[in-house]
Amino acid sequence: MDPVIVVGAGPVGLALSLALAAQGVPSVVLDEGSGKEEVRTARTAVLRPDTAELVERLGCAAVRDEGALWAGWRSMRRKQDIRYLSLGEDGDPPAPLHLPQHALTNGLRDAADEQELVRIVTHSRLDTVEQDADGITAHTREPGSTWWRGSFLVGCDGARSTVRKLLDIRFPGRTAVERHAVAALRTELPWPGEALLHRLPPWRTGGEEVTARPLPGDLWRLDWLLPARGELVTPEALVTRVRDTLAGWCGETPPYDLIDTGVYTLHHRLARRWRVDRAFLAGDAAHLLGALGTQGIDEGLRDIDNLAWKLAQAWHLGASETLLDSYQAERRTAVAARLRAADQALPILRSGGGLRTYLPGTARGHDQMLTDGHLGRGALGAPPEYTRSPLAPPHAEAQTLVGTPLGGPIADVRATATDGTTVRLRDRLGRGRLLVTLVAPGTGVWDRRHWMSAGVMPRLAAAVTALPVTAELLVVESYPGASAHTVLLVRPDGHLVTALNGVRPAELHAAADAARGGAPFTAGAPPHADSTGRTDRTADIN
Repeated sequence: MDPVIVVGAGPVGLALSLALAAQGVPSVVLDEGSGKEEVRTARTAVLRPDTAELVERLGCAAVRDEGALWAGWRSMRRKQDIRYLSLGEDGDPPAPLHLPQHALTNGLRDAADEQELVRIVTHSRLDTVEQDADGITAHTREPGSTWWRGSFLVGCDGARSTVRKLLDIRFPGRTAVERHAVAALRTELPWPGEALLHRLPPWRTGGEEVTARPLPGDLWRLDWLLPARGELVTPEALVTRVRDTLAGWCGETPPYDLIDTGVYTLHHRLARRWRVDRAFLAGDAAHLLGALGTQGIDEGLRDIDNLAWKLAQAWHLGASETLLDSYQAERRTAVAARLRAADQALPILRSGGGLRTYLPGTARGHDQMLTDGHLGRGALGAPPEYTRSPLAPPHAEAQTLVGTPLGGPIADVRATATDGTTVRLRDRLGRGRLLVTLVAPGTGVWDRRHWMSAGVMPRLAAAVTALPVTAELLVVESYPGASAHTVLLVRPDGHLVTALNGVRPAELHAAADAARGGAPFTAGAPPHADSTGRTDRTADIN
């Protein structure tokens, strides 16, 4: 019963350990540091609704206590307002969550400390990884020479990943895609609680673009886009930027308290492989992105949401190569598409002016691209859809279309569980089981003891019991684009597997089998050779 070894105790590694614990899988988190996170207010994370929901579901209280939901999004160009969007529960789109990264990490660590299945080991610097047919072994050299035995290992150890280097995985890409100067300060701006993107601000030190993003307690993070190369940013120059920017927005420089500053460089890189036998990469170890408002930490959290249920399936019941390989197939494809979209947009948005700047509608088109990136929409930021997943079931005659595309994230509608409790559909995710959801208008006014034994429910309940993996049966009054008696099959990470027009036991069984990647390999099964010709020795774990 070897645990999963997680290398790295940043937000991605800690979130993975919590996601595994929620599905009954123990983990050991190897933390190279001391376990104390450096307080850097200028280093923040923007979580889109899907990743903020994931982190809160994992028990991180910081998203409620130390994060700010933006009330609105405002765009300006020179002295002109371009667009304003109201955000929040009544707004469209929903608001991102903005919080200091150290608060996110500490919140996840606090949640992990409460979990019996999570063990965090500090001062543990990895130097060796060895694999065999039955498991994986890692060696750390600090504070003493220690060997760790695990079922799987996941490298969540950042851009300079030791795991990636030990696995000899290439990490190609582009260096210095964007550079930003950053300041965290306490002040009052004319748009309390609203995020601002200001392109070509009319003061001398404004540069090409500056953003202001609110944090709790009248705190703001300001970012200035810098030229890709050159321009050494001294503390004096950064203070001048702060004063000029505040004066440009407020008419004069208001009182402010400068708390933290920094300069950071964004790179775009993508690991060639995300899996080598029992070892995986996630987060910055697997990809670097962040230009045009995209967020690497969002994609890292989406990595672990995708991977955790697959490792849990393998740990408890065994897994096929199809299931384990699907992590790379789905997530690397999604991140590669995000990187392509950003790289294609960069030359257009950072062209430095010219005639195209004055074409009708150009400014608004550029603003739309940047807004999408910052708010988590479109090709630059929307949650992924695994439309070409190796886990997708074959087309069936009973398959029907609903408002969610196959492979897309499900809508968060209100549902009723078989015990009669009312829940949100997405609240049932992350538990290692499929969701089978019946669309049955009118059931909300019935007593559960009646509708559980009426109509198609007995037949559907029997079909769910017969599935090759554990599934939970839920009932919803309605679902976007779905007609009455539609049956939805949903993965543990919330992506739609299929929608069937009625109770179809055979088709439902086939779809569930496809979603688990088919029958697990047994110990006597032939080894799998990957594209490099190496033998994959992954065996079933019971």
